[in-house]
Amino acid sequence: MEDSIQRAVGRVIEAIREDLAEQHTVDGMARTAMFSKFHFTRIFQRVTGISPGRFLMVMRLHRAKQLLLSTSMSVTEITHEVGYASVGTFSSRFSSSVGVSPSTYRRLRGVTPQVPVDHRSVAQPPVPAIQGVVHPPSSEQTKDRLTFVGLFRDPVPLGRPVRCTVLERPGPYRLDSPPPGQWYVLACSRVRGRRDYWEADWTDGDALIGVHGPLTISRQDSAIEADLQLRRMTSLDPPILLAFPLS
Repeated sequence: MEDSIQRAVGRVIEAIREDLAEQHTVDGMARTAMFSKFHFTRIFQRVTGISPGRFLMVMRLHRAKQLLLSTSMSVTEITHEVGYASVGTFSSRFSSSVGVSPSTYRRLRGVTPQVPVDHRSVAQPPVPAIQGVVHPPSSEQTKDRLTFVGLFRDPVPLGRPVRCTVLERPGPYRLDSPPPGQWYVLACSRVRGRRDYWEADWTDGDALIGVHGPLTISRQDSAIEADLQLRRMTSLDPPILLAFPLS
């Protein structure tokens, strides 16, 4: 049963990928998956971590990132190419998801000076830190693998993290003074030495991801332990949108 569900979700994702400018509706996606609308929405979120609408948004913005770096198309042209009717809506969603505006992303050639962080002020943090170890797959060497670890609201890295760190390779990490609430610790790891290092989606054979959560941050004196096991991205994983430094 689980295999058939994943295949159904995969059909929907492939249909979206083939025509991002199409005004895909949840009803249409459900028909492609051959499930009722209600059941489809539940299984899609269970398989991918986010709703069908948000997955569509992520795929559109990921394609926009590619077009900004590989073409001379204007932001307006890219807006319509990836299915947005309004430049303002596109730019706002791009900025909140990637961390910089479309024009800034193009000017920086996709590499930011530092990770865009949502700086939440916590006068008295409920716990001192979240810490743990990022484990690579058993067959994977850890050298020359930059590894990003961040704290997010969702089980996929959408928008700016509230805390983050970049490791030289998978291994121990620490996120100090996490704000109260429910969070996910997410990791992305790729081989060092490529300009498109953080342009990760499932077609990149070296892209590894991991998640731990949800974690509820409430008052306690000791750090919260949260290890992450990295795995290879699949076609069911949303692309990585957040802009990162090259090293």
